[in-house]
Amino acid sequence: MRALVLNCTLKPSPAESNTAKLAAVVIEALRKQGVETSEVRLADLNLPPGVSTDEGPGDDWPGVHEKLLASEILVVATPTWVGRPSSIAQRMLERMDAMISETDDEERPVAYNRVAGVVVTGNEDGAHHVISELSGGLADIGYTIPGQAWTYWNRGPGPGPSYSETTEGHEWSHKTGQAMAHNLVAVAKALAANPIGRPQ
Repeated sequence: MRALVLNCTLKPSPAESNTAKLAAVVIEALRKQGVETSEVRLADLNLPPGVSTDEGPGDDWPGVHEKLLASEILVVATPTWVGRPSSIAQRMLERMDAMISETDDEERPVAYNRVAGVVVTGNEDGAHHVISELSGGLADIGYTIPGQAWTYWNRGPGPGPSYSETTEGHEWSHKTGQAMAHNLVAVAKALAANPIGRPQ
């Protein structure tokens, strides 16, 4: 079983990403369950606006699309900005829109029988809104969203330290991330054993 983590931080490599650090907890938990896991930082790629799988020369999205189709589990990791997912996370959903009309060999939408979850960081509140926005979009595309398939860390209202600048709240975020990984794998295995069929 394979998992893909799409880090939607606004910071290109090699800048430190708080979002990557919390996502690493989920990655470790997935790997402990035998899941082959890879991570892509979307800020490192050229992803022009659009709603197709390939927007022409120089577009790096087709490579991401291939990784999505090769993975049973998707984890979207994003910071919170002004109470919302990052602009890169929104761009990701827009580019994934094409998957709604793409079908597999059995004429099912290609996202069927794949699961997804969300990781959120930010030194402001709004994590549950971000989780809802992304989970709703991923469900529209065809992903199955297991119960408690998310974890987050935020400082709460007002300014404050970032995830990597404090240990406050880490224990809860890590425990929740481990549960998230468990639930993603459990539902992915259930779908593999009893897949969703072609819509009639």
